Amino acid sequence: MLAALAWTVLGAVLLFTVDGPNTQVRLFWIFQPPLDLLLVWSSWRVFRVARHPIRRFWRLMGIGATLFLTGDLVQTVLAVTRGNQWSTAGGTVQSTCFAVGLALIIVGMLIHPHPHRTRRESLAFWLDSATVLVGGVVVAWCFAVDPAHQDSNAGLVGSLAAGAVVLTSSFAAVKLVLSGNAPMNKAAAIPMIVSAVVNSVGLFVAPSASGGSLPAYVYVVRLMPSLLIAMGPRTQEIIARFDETAFGSRRRRPYSLLPYGSILVVFVTLLYVLPHSQGRTNAQLWGVVAGFGAIIALVVARQLAAFHDNTRLIDQLDTTLTELREHEQRLRHQALHDELTGLANRAHFREETTTALAAARARPGSVALLLVDLDGFKAVNDTHGHQAGDLLLAGVAEKLRQSVRSGDLVARLGGDEFAVLLRDCTVRDAEQTAQRILRSLREPVDVGDLAVCANASIGIACAEERDDVRTLLHDADMAMYAAKHQGKGTWSRSQDGTVLRGSAQPSR
Repeated sequence: MLAALAWTVLGAVLLFTVDGPNTQVRLFWIFQPPLDLLLVWSSWRVFRVARHPIRRFWRLMGIGATLFLTGDLVQTVLAVTRGNQWSTAGGTVQSTCFAVGLALIIVGMLIHPHPHRTRRESLAFWLDSATVLVGGVVVAWCFAVDPAHQDSNAGLVGSLAAGAVVLTSSFAAVKLVLSGNAPMNKAAAIPMIVSAVVNSVGLFVAPSASGGSLPAYVYVVRLMPSLLIAMGPRTQEIIARFDETAFGSRRRRPYSLLPYGSILVVFVTLLYVLPHSQGRTNAQLWGVVAGFGAIIALVVARQLAAFHDNTRLIDQLDTTLTELREHEQRLRHQALHDELTGLANRAHFREETTTALAAARARPGSVALLLVDLDGFKAVNDTHGHQAGDLLLAGVAEKLRQSVRSGDLVARLGGDEFAVLLRDCTVRDAEQTAQRILRSLREPVDVGDLAVCANASIGIACAEERDDVRTLLHDADMAMYAAKHQGKGTWSRSQDGTVLRGSAQPSR
């Protein structure tokens, strides 16, 4: 790369030093083939380490570079052997080789695939690319039809043709930038994109009245793209030498600033053309206005596509939030409820009882607690198995739910022990609820092929003013064990600590 830079600097110095357009043209073409050779050598070396589809692009790049070298070698021989030359335009062979080679490179850029892209994303991409292309066309049209730069229709056609080639190649480069899947590293792509810009500048730097000669700076400007385009593959080769995966594939951003830059360029061009039109409608003004209108239409279409994307994203967000809320509810239900019976677990029961006691401080005796313990449950487990025991627990849980009011809370504290929180309830109400539970348990529970009667002992505790969850559970537990040892009737522990025997009898 340093040798190529030194070679180009030497050519620039000589172009400014020598006299006569014929000699300058000869120097211009003599300094082209070595730069082309660097392009050919680097392109094919990158091709050897690349992988499909990047490998396909570099194959086309290598073939195009070889055609550039072939055409420039032929033109160099012609330049050395001919006289009275001043234009940098190539002959038939050089122009054909250049056109075919450039076409291959442009095709390689245009057909390079877009990874993981939906139809709507592809539409947005092409709208962005078209916006950039229209901006370039407007600028080229504005200056290509400028009378100060054109002497004839032939010159106009030539400039438009060259501008079309530059714009097409620039468009292909912009496509790769917007796609986020360029077949080269960013450091390698920059000099190649700059070469297209310098090449387009070289079309318009020549004075309007050449007089059969060109200034030395024109030759230098038109020599620079050969150096820049050769530096790209060479840079990629150096990077690939240490990292074979160091190409340009990356995740595409959901937006790009290039279309907005194109809008700004067209607007500035319009501001430039308006004062120079002197109130007359000419081709320049019509071209800029038409281009501005086309860009507005493209931007509107792009925004409509963006609106559809936003709507889709909002719908996806709503769906995700709904799923998260449902998942949160499931997790909360799992954290607060018993998995087997679906009843409240011990933690939830304690939390709800604490809240009920706090709300009933001014009304002692309005909160009661029932502690229900199954009798003989271990025998069911041992005789019929754990599956039968689980079915029995689930059946008892359903009977408990059906025996209480809608505002009461039934919980499974663990094993075969259940609890019921009764709100706004007197001692009499609590005893009646316990009797309903015992009556419901007289009905057998189906556990597979068997029908099992669930015997139970129930202890009742009514809250006093200073009771908490611990003391209330303790009192209910004492009443429940009293029931177990006193004939398995329903027992309650009143506010003054006395034990009352209930009238209901459990099923045996």
